[in-house]
Amino acid sequence: MRIGIDLGGTKIEALALSDTGELLWCERIATPVQSSNQSENYHAIVCGISDLVNKIEHDTGMIGSVGVGTPGSVSALTKGMKNSNTVCLNGRPLQLDLQTKLNRPIRLANDADCMVLSEATDGAAAGAKSVFGVILGTGVGGGLVINQTLLQGVNGIAGEWGHNPIPAGLIGPHAVPRSCYCGAQNCVETWLSGVGLLQSYQTQVQKQADTNQRLEQGASAEEVVVLATQGDACAVLAMDTYAAQLAGALALVINIVDPEVIVLAGGLSNIEQLYTDVPKQWATSVFSDKIETQLVQAQHGDSSGVRGAAWLWPALSPMA
Repeated sequence: MRIGIDLGGTKIEALALSDTGELLWCERIATPVQSSNQSENYHAIVCGISDLVNKIEHDTGMIGSVGVGTPGSVSALTKGMKNSNTVCLNGRPLQLDLQTKLNRPIRLANDADCMVLSEATDGAAAGAKSVFGVILGTGVGGGLVINQTLLQGVNGIAGEWGHNPIPAGLIGPHAVPRSCYCGAQNCVETWLSGVGLLQSYQTQVQKQADTNQRLEQGASAEEVVVLATQGDACAVLAMDTYAAQLAGALALVINIVDPEVIVLAGGLSNIEQLYTDVPKQWATSVFSDKIETQLVQAQHGDSSGVRGAAWLWPALSPMA
């Protein structure tokens, strides 16, 4: 039995898969990060994951391997977590603490890595020799699978496409720079995340001096998508810009990795027009006379990450 844990900012999802991929058990709980004390939050997360694993094994009567998908990754230098937007994890030896708590080896990978591993194993990209996976949601992450094996890289950051700078030509010479939590400016994430799309819409509203369709503070990217389908001019422009930026940013990936399949997951992956508009537009930036790369939506939806965490056994790259 393989146990997978998907540690998110708002929820922890756990499941158990048989050796053939059959779903045996699943449950979601809220991520216990309600304290202002980050140390308390961290220890609550460790206990929450441990409790879920124990519950799975009690209910199924079986012992399983455990893989965990996390925001961020493990630092090769300190063995603590790094680059996590669930900030209580940063600097903490999550893998070591879980191994101690559960008294067994734990495999841990970035949530985007887990998503693409799931989709390359038995999802939308099953059978492809090279798969690049992208999460388009609150953040923007990426992962790479070669021959059904997750490539994490010597620094543990393979596929971290969201923190490359977006090409200047995709944002225009007069665009206001966007600061990223990582400390850089104009990361792909600042433009292609849900917050990025919402900000692009609000910029169009300001340019048009159109206050009639202005979204209330706290509105979502999904509302921008709905406005675009209703013909709102500012939303249509924001969506067109988003598609062009995604196409250009993915063209860079194709030029370097040349994957057979690119899989999109996350909330913004549900925008149907991306699957027609983006391949049409990336053609001008890909260094090839013919482009065979397919752009597809994740088959397992928001369960791709937790399934991929389970598949970390035995599919983890020896390079990791």
